Amino acid sequence: MDSMIKLKKEAIKRAAQVFTPGQDSSVVIASYDDWSQTYEQSLGDGRYRSHIIAAEEVTRMVPKERRQLVRVLDVAAGTGWVGRELHKNGFTNMDALEPSTGMMNILKDSGIYKIKYQELIGVGENTVPQDTYDVVVISGGMGDGHVPVSGIDDMIRFAKPGGLVIIVMRLEFVSTAEVFKDKLEPYMDHLEQEGKWRKEARKVVPNYFLDKDGVVFTYRVQ
Repeated sequence: MDSMIKLKKEAIKRAAQVFTPGQDSSVVIASYDDWSQTYEQSLGDGRYRSHIIAAEEVTRMVPKERRQLVRVLDVAAGTGWVGRELHKNGFTNMDALEPSTGMMNILKDSGIYKIKYQELIGVGENTVPQDTYDVVVISGGMGDGHVPVSGIDDMIRFAKPGGLVIIVMRLEFVSTAEVFKDKLEPYMDHLEQEGKWRKEARKVVPNYFLDKDGVVFTYRVQ
């Protein structure tokens, strides 16, 4: 029991550290490098469920017979939790984007991902090809110091016409994080009005991180 309490405290402390408002992305990446060796241990045992929620949504949206055929890009892939969950459900053609060296090293060890992009999105040029992926998924990568609103434009570019963009994030960040408050969902709606994508679902899910709710946005690129 003491070890569980200790891990919960570490999870809360580390999450607060990486999502502290106003940090430069280089500081956030360094924090993830430092956390990488204990990341899954501190967030395991149901304390953090974003990767499970994301994999469930991707699996729901992609028929079983297509799962070995579709090409998936896991954005802000961390240690590769989403990919491992997807692999259990028959997905085999997955690439990853993750800026942290520490996280990327663990992700590579899984052997699940084919192409690994160690870079940021939403901040200018990147090397990910456009119109390439059937599914672009981001789990837990939206927040202060993480992927900004402008990252959505990149994710749409990465996806093929007709492809999916699935965003899983902490619900409260939508209305409390300065980078997203009165910006994120209005921009999503603006892109839909422009014909860039079409909303398939928006749903609130419980126990995303401890007792915090999460939200799943599912869009189909036009």
